Amino acid sequence: MNLAALLSSTTLVAVAEIGDKTQLLSFVLAARLQRPWSIIAGILVATLANHAIAASVGVWIASLVSPTTMQIIVGSAFVIFGVWTLSPDSLEFDESHLRAGAFVATLVAFFFVEMGDKTQLATVALAARYPANLVTVVAGTTLGMLAANAPAVVIGEALSERVPFRYVRWVAAALFIAMGAATLATTLA
Repeated sequence: MNLAALLSSTTLVAVAEIGDKTQLLSFVLAARLQRPWSIIAGILVATLANHAIAASVGVWIASLVSPTTMQIIVGSAFVIFGVWTLSPDSLEFDESHLRAGAFVATLVAFFFVEMGDKTQLATVALAARYPANLVTVVAGTTLGMLAANAPAVVIGEALSERVPFRYVRWVAAALFIAMGAATLATTLA
């Protein structure tokens, strides 16, 4: 297991997830369903499935281009994710899905809301950055997702009123940009 891949994946996703639309979904599901452990289990399974697919795509993309080209793409992507992180997310959610039960509703909603989200695309980029560590990247991004969303589910509304999302977005943006700059600097040196 590559510790750098695990720590990078966990940290980037955990910080980027704060204030993200899937975290907003966590608040909605917690308020409506009031089944925290079922919701957390749904988040876990949905994230594992979604990020396993995303990481596989990242490894596949990394196999198509030279390592130098891939690192330039990944570094640039992280810088773009940093800028993207500064824009607050909003959530459009069809509450008719809640009738399926807490676990199933969370599983389906999280899997699809995460499609094309910055944390899913970051997972693609992280797997491309660490192509020999697919399982480690998926474990790290899943841990990051749970680190940000489990407290949102358990503490819910009280947490959303106390966390300064604007500042957290700036920290997440800085982490993404720093990772991108470090990747580009290492590659182009």
